[in-house]
Amino acid sequence: MNSCSHPAPLTDRFGRVHTDLRVSLTDRCNLRCAYCMPAEGLDWLPRPELLTDDEVVRLVRVAVERLGITAVRLTGGEPLLRRGLPGLVARLHALEPAPELSLTTNGVGLERSAAALREAGLDRVNVSLDTLRPERFAEITRRDRLADVLAGLRAARAAGLAPVKVNAVPVHGVNDDEIADLAAFGAEHGYVVRFIESMPLDAQGAWDRDRMVTAEEILHRLGERFDLVPADRRDNAPAEEWRIAGTDAVVGVIASVTRPFCGGCDRVRLTADGQLRTCLFATEESDLRALLRGGADDAALEAAWRSAIGGKGPGHAIGGPDFRRPERPMSAIGG
Repeated sequence: MNSCSHPAPLTDRFGRVHTDLRVSLTDRCNLRCAYCMPAEGLDWLPRPELLTDDEVVRLVRVAVERLGITAVRLTGGEPLLRRGLPGLVARLHALEPAPELSLTTNGVGLERSAAALREAGLDRVNVSLDTLRPERFAEITRRDRLADVLAGLRAARAAGLAPVKVNAVPVHGVNDDEIADLAAFGAEHGYVVRFIESMPLDAQGAWDRDRMVTAEEILHRLGERFDLVPADRRDNAPAEEWRIAGTDAVVGVIASVTRPFCGGCDRVRLTADGQLRTCLFATEESDLRALLRGGADDAALEAAWRSAIGGKGPGHAIGGPDFRRPERPMSAIGG
């Protein structure tokens, strides 16, 4: 296929067109967030099992040239732990047509890398931040690194990685009293704060729906301090967004559990060890790494990708009788 031609859309049996690819670069993380993994961490993937830079670039090139992917988000684990990350970003930026490139990070190493990543072609970042209180941050993450995350946010903004988005997961009895404070923090510094309902993706299997703060509760807490005006919503965007009246500040809510957006899902995921996942909660994977290392050509990779998406289910069904937790935790899937 000529890379300049228009590829056929990557469409599933429900007519959903997939244009957004999430690529995990590592399952490792330098924090130990209590809602994600145990204090001692996990058994990390052996290095030979991880995709090399060349393999990542090739799979993303196939996705962009042959499958119509237009947006690529680099995730982990913590993607800033990937050695040579700016060089990998530059190679992805050089693809034609160039995809929109973003990165989801805990922000710990962002201060020293933001400028280089922007120069390499990264467009924007999402930074996970669940509290503004140092003691609480240390309790949640088991690391005293809040100052580093705040410095990383400032560096991202200074580098032009805009809009800088802050992702917060409120949990009853942990940080739900900071919802309005986090929104005010975003408004003050020009960050877009997005609140995400917690999901059953922790390694310990300890997720409790009763501790999840719902979108309705989040909006109620925000409404106690701010007047919210609905903002325009991009098609297929997971976040419902509001503007704080009288300001340019935007807050968002991602109601993955209580208001699932599966019907408009345009995302597909690639794990750090080269497994293609059609959904965050998928229980089956397609092994693209084996195809790559077995000498498959681009046409074979495209066919495998289209076949996997063709079998994508209608939705995750959290709370339903047929719901099954994926065997991999979030850190091994890629956020």
